[in-house]
Amino acid sequence: MVLLLTLTGLIFLVITLVIYCIAPGRISPEAKKMANIFHGINCAHRGLYSKDQKIPENSIPAFAAARSENYGVELDIQLSRDDRIVVFHDDTLTRACNNSAFLNSMDYEELSKLQLFDTDYFIPLFTDVLDILDDTPVIVELKAAGTNNIKLCEETLKLMREKGKNWCIESFDPYIVAWFRKNAPDVLRGQLSCLPREYGKISKLTAFVLGNLFMNFLSRPHFIAYSTSPRPLPVQLCRAMKPINVLWTVTPEQDISKFENENDVIIFEHYTPAPKYK
Repeated sequence: MVLLLTLTGLIFLVITLVIYCIAPGRISPEAKKMANIFHGINCAHRGLYSKDQKIPENSIPAFAAARSENYGVELDIQLSRDDRIVVFHDDTLTRACNNSAFLNSMDYEELSKLQLFDTDYFIPLFTDVLDILDDTPVIVELKAAGTNNIKLCEETLKLMREKGKNWCIESFDPYIVAWFRKNAPDVLRGQLSCLPREYGKISKLTAFVLGNLFMNFLSRPHFIAYSTSPRPLPVQLCRAMKPINVLWTVTPEQDISKFENENDVIIFEHYTPAPKYK
């Protein structure tokens, strides 16, 4: 009997700890207003870019095309060496610009001369992208940059307070999301995640923790942006607590309609669904 009670107590303790770790945050009235703007829209992943990259991802024409079709937009930002916010996805310039350097090792003047995917388009400043998008709903993904994370958060918040209209932030890094929780609780914030095996060059333990949302206790995100892969049990439990649910990234090979009922926002690429589905 004592053993049974002890085991029951341990199970209860583990379940309580898991729930505490994965629970989403309470949404502020200001963030709720922004969530209503994003509700039921399809967002173009890195802009409305072409699969062959003739209209490159995260480029001015890709964002202009998304706006002209009335889509929301998801984009990636990080800092150049001289602390300019640029719109670019990868850590290095290899894939997009045939240059092996890290993006944050160059000043923007150098970056601005690098062609994207051998086209006539270049890495844009975030300010220039915002001028193009105007009141388009924008999901801003902050890319983790080590010691520059706080600087990126500060500069992003300052810029979006000045120029942003309909926007929210997200990141794979829970410490970035937690910074916004502490310093800008009115801003709609989200935790990006995916299956542990889908993470890149990080330890298996770190991937397990992040892929199961066990760092939510730190960031208390308003929304969970999870990949289209099957969701682990902790992620399903988190969704049962009714956060805003964002799905990434739906492609033409998938049936977008099967995702619409259970997700509040859908991020897509390489085709043109209706701008709104709810």
